[in-house]
Amino acid sequence: MISKYIFKIFPTIFRNIPIIDRWLLGQILPPLIFAISAFTVVSLSVGVMIDLIRKVVEYGLPFQLALQIMFLKLPSFLVLSFPMSVLLSTLLAYSKLSSNSEILALRSLGIKNTRIIIPALVLSIFMTGLTFYFNNSLVPLSNKYSEVLLRGGLSKSVSIEKGTDIFFKGYGSFTDPETNVSTKRKTFRNKIFFAREVENNVMKNVTIIDFSKIGYKQIISADEGIFDSNKSEWIFRNGRMITLDKGGNTTSIGFEKYFYPLGDGPLKVSKIPDDANEMTLSQAFEARKIYKEIGDVKEARKMSVRIHEKFTLPCACLVFGLIGSSLGSKPNLRSSKSQGFGLSVILILFYYILSFVSSSLGVKGTFTPFLSAWLPVFISLSIGIYLLKKASV
Repeated sequence: MISKYIFKIFPTIFRNIPIIDRWLLGQILPPLIFAISAFTVVSLSVGVMIDLIRKVVEYGLPFQLALQIMFLKLPSFLVLSFPMSVLLSTLLAYSKLSSNSEILALRSLGIKNTRIIIPALVLSIFMTGLTFYFNNSLVPLSNKYSEVLLRGGLSKSVSIEKGTDIFFKGYGSFTDPETNVSTKRKTFRNKIFFAREVENNVMKNVTIIDFSKIGYKQIISADEGIFDSNKSEWIFRNGRMITLDKGGNTTSIGFEKYFYPLGDGPLKVSKIPDDANEMTLSQAFEARKIYKEIGDVKEARKMSVRIHEKFTLPCACLVFGLIGSSLGSKPNLRSSKSQGFGLSVILILFYYILSFVSSSLGVKGTFTPFLSAWLPVFISLSIGIYLLKKASV
């Protein structure tokens, strides 16, 4: 029934589609809509709804505001639901056709399995594009607005810290103060910069640990720090500098203003979202560029992995569409909704565990960013092609 209404909405598009494809799409679309609704409601309830109800009851978050926040969180859960729904819908649709001997009837007419699953693959490609659009454009924006609404609503009854912790690792040379000889390598971490918050490019509650001089450790703490772009140095105000020398002697000096030679790396890092999932693709490229400029190889490699995952996450729709349709079109396969759901959960769990392990190895440096992100896709596509060949026998 649902597919009939969809066909009425887009009559021109579906009129140009071959009858067999229209019929197969009509079998896939109803379970797809059901699966998207089911997965989204379950994940949204567990991930957001329970927490929002607690904030409404305990902290006085306005109910209307909670509904708006839940609506803004919806795209992030749809991104997760789309691939799983493609798997479940194709598995259920083709299993039903197989159990009713309709797949067998099509094959008796000379139609191969590769032709039968084409509508599922086309729909999977469409869902891949839709997932990419949601994940790259809607999710970062909607999550940002939901966070602003949540903070604004809770500020009436709960004190929320405005700033974010900025942690910057400086890379450079180590200098021997006795010989004044420097050992220059970009992989040497010689400074650690921490600020409690940043507001209008002003760092507040700043702490720096500097061990660029061999045998000496220097700790600088200040109420605030401002970057002077003309001199490429920081101006710290109202602070104290503690120096520990080789002999274990400690020197402490207070200051009202102190000039410290460090680039604008901390300022750039403060503008990078904490979670790569909250970035658009262009922001992720910019973040990787910043990490490369400041010499943070590990974070740059991690961002490269996340950039590739911006593409591989939507590709899960294509992977699951191929596996679901190939597995479902096997002759004499009988699968109820409950069995289909259980099998989908197992396949999804396998895919995401594989993705997590591969991604971790990529961040660690064992795999290249490209291989770590795309390996689960290649393995799963190989499994899907194998299942398709088995179903065609």
